[in-house]
Amino acid sequence: MLYPALAGGAPPFDELELHELAIDFEDKTPQELIAWALENFHPRLYIAWSGQVEDMVLLDMAWRINPEVRVFMVDTGRLHEETYRLAQEVEERYCIRMEVYFPKAEDVEKLVGEHGINCFYKSVELRHLCCHVRKVRPLIRALSCVDAWITGLRREQWASRHNIMKIEMDHDHGQIVKINPLADWTERDVWEYIKRNYVPYNRLYEKGYRSIGCEPCTKAVAPFEDPRAGRWWWEKDAPKECGMHCSIETGGFEKIADKLLREARDGDKGS
Repeated sequence: MLYPALAGGAPPFDELELHELAIDFEDKTPQELIAWALENFHPRLYIAWSGQVEDMVLLDMAWRINPEVRVFMVDTGRLHEETYRLAQEVEERYCIRMEVYFPKAEDVEKLVGEHGINCFYKSVELRHLCCHVRKVRPLIRALSCVDAWITGLRREQWASRHNIMKIEMDHDHGQIVKINPLADWTERDVWEYIKRNYVPYNRLYEKGYRSIGCEPCTKAVAPFEDPRAGRWWWEKDAPKECGMHCSIETGGFEKIADKLLREARDGDKGS
């Protein structure tokens, strides 16, 4: 069952209505939820794309419903070459132009100038700062342009994602609507769709990768390991999150990032 779009732009759903919709869609297919999202929010709707297999499933599903679907990616400047090649293949196969957001040059220069090119290996705090500069801030700019976004989050991916709903209000990004059509899918479900529909995918998966992010911060994992074990593998007991889908450490990280960047600016003034 689809819920008709309301006249006059984005539907004014409140959090209670979104919760009720999430319950209604819990046993629906991802295609049904994507169709609802496109009907209610397009063109002010983004599909998030980072080169992971879940993103390719969502893109393929959405494109089959509406070939004018909008897709965006955050290019951190440190992605794998395989991810860039897949992005080019996506644009050619689906005849779309991916909307790309980059971190601001001055923020990256400040980060690298003060803490080093690979500062993320030095401490969890600096890794969080790098993610904040290269990922979170560009994401905030991207989502300021839309009323809703579709992500490839799945509940089985990590403990912080176990309770995600298929439709949520995104409190971290201006109360827009966050849609997770694959929330109840398993990794096997994702690959079955890829193979059945001949969807292109990142070749890193053939090298043992099961979760793909920036090149320095991602590695292949053994078949028995958790898929996200390859993310920031040098860290111990730190959240396997970058802040794009949840505020790291209960939302306090923005204060940490601002403090570090402020200290860097103050250091420049004093030199």
